[in-house]
Amino acid sequence: MSLLPLYQQVKQQETIDIPSGWLQGRTVFGGLIAGLMIQKAMGVVNDPAKQLLSCNVTFIGPVQHGAAKLTAEILREGKSVTSLEVRLWQDDAVQSILVASFGSQRESRIHVNHLPHEPDYPLPETLDKTFYIEGLMPECMQQFELCWAEGHYPMAGSEAPDFGGWSRFAPNLHADREMQLADLFALMDVWPPGVLPMFKTPAPASSLTWQITYIHPIAQNIQDWFKYKVTTEYAEHGYATEYAYVWDRDHRLIAILRQTVAVFA
Repeated sequence: MSLLPLYQQVKQQETIDIPSGWLQGRTVFGGLIAGLMIQKAMGVVNDPAKQLLSCNVTFIGPVQHGAAKLTAEILREGKSVTSLEVRLWQDDAVQSILVASFGSQRESRIHVNHLPHEPDYPLPETLDKTFYIEGLMPECMQQFELCWAEGHYPMAGSEAPDFGGWSRFAPNLHADREMQLADLFALMDVWPPGVLPMFKTPAPASSLTWQITYIHPIAQNIQDWFKYKVTTEYAEHGYATEYAYVWDRDHRLIAILRQTVAVFA
């Protein structure tokens, strides 16, 4: 199930057709939606010297399979940085918004390297993989493979939140190829919110906002494994805030993620 034809639609036309197989509850998987919007943003910037610096995604309403419209507006284009907004529409309503900044590298005497400690997880080949079970897991989970290396599974009734492990695109559905930024967005969002291990029974948890700081450009294929660790900072009154880190298998920090989640448990 290659995503490349969908990326071509984003590049060539305003209206796209979101394929089946990507539902997450009552909406299309947010990682796919964010990936399509960043694909649109990259096409508008169209400057290889300007790489993604950071972006903010707001998930406003549920997105369904089928026709959707992507619009983009450049908010400011400077010598070093271009900022723009992308909106995804369905049924004449905005369902998701992405605001992103792309920038070119500049000479600077400022160097700070306080990177987070990378967890020393067992290699994914030595861990159990999650297997998609139709009817018990969100439909989008069939697109990926996950290996838990730390913490509890969702709905474990744990007293503590948070977990970590490895993830990649499922080889049986996605032929190996060079990973694109839109692919990375989908992969980074496949992990559930950090509070889900505390759930005792199945209940929804929905991302409201997602902030991504892009540290190192990816140089992997979609069947390569990426390491992930999430930490919940605060959860009360039906909402949680968390941050997470993503590393590639060469121990490079790829992205820093922050998320606000609506919790229905």
